[in-house]
Amino acid sequence: MEEVEEQQKSQAPENDGESEIVAENSAFVHPPQDGSAPPKVDSEVEVLHEKVTKQIIKEGHGQKPSKYSTCFLHYRAWAESTQHKFEDTWHEQQPLEMVLGKEKKEMTGLAVGVSSMKAGEHALLHVGWELGYGKEGSFSFPNVPPMADVLYEVVLIGFDETKEGKARSDMTVEERIGAADRRKMDGNALFKEEKLEEAMQQYEMAIAYMGDDFMFQLFGKYRDMALAVKNPCHLNMAACLIKLKRYEEAIAQCTIVLAEDENNVKALFRRGKARAELGQTDAARQDFEKARKFAPEDKAIARELRLLAEHDKALYIKQKEIYKGIFGPRPEPKPKKTNWLIIFWQWLVSLFHSLFKRERVKAD
Repeated sequence: MEEVEEQQKSQAPENDGESEIVAENSAFVHPPQDGSAPPKVDSEVEVLHEKVTKQIIKEGHGQKPSKYSTCFLHYRAWAESTQHKFEDTWHEQQPLEMVLGKEKKEMTGLAVGVSSMKAGEHALLHVGWELGYGKEGSFSFPNVPPMADVLYEVVLIGFDETKEGKARSDMTVEERIGAADRRKMDGNALFKEEKLEEAMQQYEMAIAYMGDDFMFQLFGKYRDMALAVKNPCHLNMAACLIKLKRYEEAIAQCTIVLAEDENNVKALFRRGKARAELGQTDAARQDFEKARKFAPEDKAIARELRLLAEHDKALYIKQKEIYKGIFGPRPEPKPKKTNWLIIFWQWLVSLFHSLFKRERVKAD
């Protein structure tokens, strides 16, 4: 019964003030392919504008954003003529915030494409230079050639419907933390409905409200308030990534939390699980043992340490068998062959010796 209750606890999303380990679940918008070149897409070409077309790579869900919606997206951009990649928000680990209808001039074509997308949609956009960086291009940052058509690989993480189109930069600290917390709670609700992809989009949007530029400005109670929302989102994403077997990404999410709170038990536990799955048993054991110092009664931590010990024992036995197969069993000593000639000679000498001894005794 205790085991069942423990498993039920492990299926709950991360919340503030929990003491037990919360294990795997959810999903995360991750960088598709390696991003070195535009993706090859075979889907139908949809004409959105005279200068903008779209090909869907992965379907989204729900509604499309309306004018003045605050959209959160990851994208890569290439100059079509040179195939030079000049922007990559996945590499920067910071999604773009775009208020539709208030975007920069050079992002007009991108905004046309985003306005046609649903949350979670992954698409390839082709934007003519007229709705991109124009006749002159850009010779600062980013570096875009003159009259360059642009290819955008885009994932729409999600969007906020706000009539006034209020950007994060215009919000107060309390408003940004509050908006992030609502996203986290929406993610938890979706998680309970087993809508894992949608849940993780909410977690990532929550984190987008609290980027590095925002966190650097916070001190004291405001920083604590922000971390109380931000860290659980990272931990829930790590739990999801473990379930999806994307262990390297899970380790990265846990490490973000541990940079702020080096003794965070949940971050240590989940990073340990991810490392164990990658075969990094020594590093995993270090994480679990450190977590046990702060939660000595936690059964989940004890179980993982026991599994590691069993794994090490099984590995030792397996290696022993492998080495035995390579070098073979120790050879048994071979019995020596009987040399009858030597035996006969020894008998003959013994016989002469006994006769000689007997004659000597008679003479005496």
